[in-house]
Amino acid sequence: MNKVEIYDTTLRDGSQTEGISYSVFDKVRITRKLDELGIHYIEGGYPGSNPKDKQFFNEFKKHPLKNAKLVAFGATRKAGIRPGEDHGLSGIVESGVLVATIFGKSWDLHVRDILKVSLEENLQIISDSIRYLIAQGLDVIYDAEHFFDAFGANSDYALKTLKAAQASGAKLICLCDTNGGTLTSEVSAIVKKVREEIKAPLGIHTHNDLGLAVANSIAAVEAGCVQVQGTINGYGERCGNADLVPIIAILKLKLRKDCVSDQDLRELTDVSHFVSEISNMKQVDNQPFVGKSAFAHKAGIHINAVLKNPQSYEHMDPTLVGNVRRMLVSELSGKSPVLMKAEELKIELDKDSPEAKKLVKLLQDLEHEGFQFEAADASFELLVKKVLGQYKEFFELEGFRVIVEKRERGKIASEATIKLKVDGVREHTTGEGDGPVNALDNALRKALKGFYPAVTKMHLSDFKVRVLDAKEGTAAKVRVLIQSQDEHDSWTTVGVSENIIEASWQALVDSIEYKLLKDSQPKKK
Repeated sequence: MNKVEIYDTTLRDGSQTEGISYSVFDKVRITRKLDELGIHYIEGGYPGSNPKDKQFFNEFKKHPLKNAKLVAFGATRKAGIRPGEDHGLSGIVESGVLVATIFGKSWDLHVRDILKVSLEENLQIISDSIRYLIAQGLDVIYDAEHFFDAFGANSDYALKTLKAAQASGAKLICLCDTNGGTLTSEVSAIVKKVREEIKAPLGIHTHNDLGLAVANSIAAVEAGCVQVQGTINGYGERCGNADLVPIIAILKLKLRKDCVSDQDLRELTDVSHFVSEISNMKQVDNQPFVGKSAFAHKAGIHINAVLKNPQSYEHMDPTLVGNVRRMLVSELSGKSPVLMKAEELKIELDKDSPEAKKLVKLLQDLEHEGFQFEAADASFELLVKKVLGQYKEFFELEGFRVIVEKRERGKIASEATIKLKVDGVREHTTGEGDGPVNALDNALRKALKGFYPAVTKMHLSDFKVRVLDAKEGTAAKVRVLIQSQDEHDSWTTVGVSENIIEASWQALVDSIEYKLLKDSQPKKK
């Protein structure tokens, strides 16, 4: 198999995503995770640009990576000064890395209008910068910025910039689609032409402004590139960079390229979700290969076929990338998911039994009312146990009241009061919160913790509200999805009502009862 190097720039290009701001600790954690995945190059940042990146590189002077090569990023020297006087290049040298990536101008438009130097001087700038870093003992990867636009505008000059980098000793030359506006067919054709002129190894760096970054990266590899630059989950400025997650999977599983080991590939889903969590970005459910919905089946015909032969509706085994197959429970899916869920719960349920038919009918009725169980497995499990008579009520609600008031200086406060019974013992508690649902959650768990200490080990981690029929205005039904988690697991529950507090209560009760059902027994005072 041909080897393709993976070059990650999540910590630099990815950090330019709107809404992402990494601390030094965040960057270190992500770097260690990528190192474990088997990434070849990890670009740590721009040590000449800010104190945070300097601190980051100092961390790895003391505790080097095990597998990956840490890379410092920068630009070619400024016009009119020597490389040793350039702050950016000096910062790279001082960072202590063994590999530097510097970008330079390939497009004559940029040379004239941005750098405001002659075309010949730009070539000298490229050469001087690369030779200087090599003289300091570093390997140099040269990023040819805006190369595909440059090639379209003036191919002769664009190639001259690459030849200058090659002659100066660049270890690899990376062709960058910086504006992200190049078509896949153009990328393929241009890389092939460059391959005829340049003997140095080539890399590819694409942006996703046309939604083609992954396709363009794969096409470039097929045309001769041996390194792919990108970010985990496609994070990056504007529309993002090439997403290394599907790229790694495609290279390994479809093109049979040696980029990570089989064992490391199984960590791909975990790494994608880890970086999403550290970045405080919602994981995209339909992200190829690693998304929650990537191998989820909803239509009854699809489910039936997959149960007989997964290849009928799946292009690969999801476990190869650390993902799992999911059968979604909905009004479209028929009996198969109900039977599979019962099997997971170790409940024997024949597809022709009255219980199975009752479950399917009840599911269809509830979804008609607005419930949605495909994203609320915990509520569905409780539903199954109730229908089959395997559910035990953990408490009896006598009533609750929620008050929202606006206090002095405009502060909004919420207070909830709950009355309930556990095994005949009455509990009456009050809880406060930032909002009515938070107050209700606090009051409920406060009332139950004396009987069920396990409720103190869980917390609400996400809360979503969906208006089901907007034309009904404030009288419309709403669907509430609550995600909860403890130290071992996370689960989602659902509630539906015209009253958002009631819908939230339904989902909240399911959430707590699911926790108690899975790992706790009632404990009396």
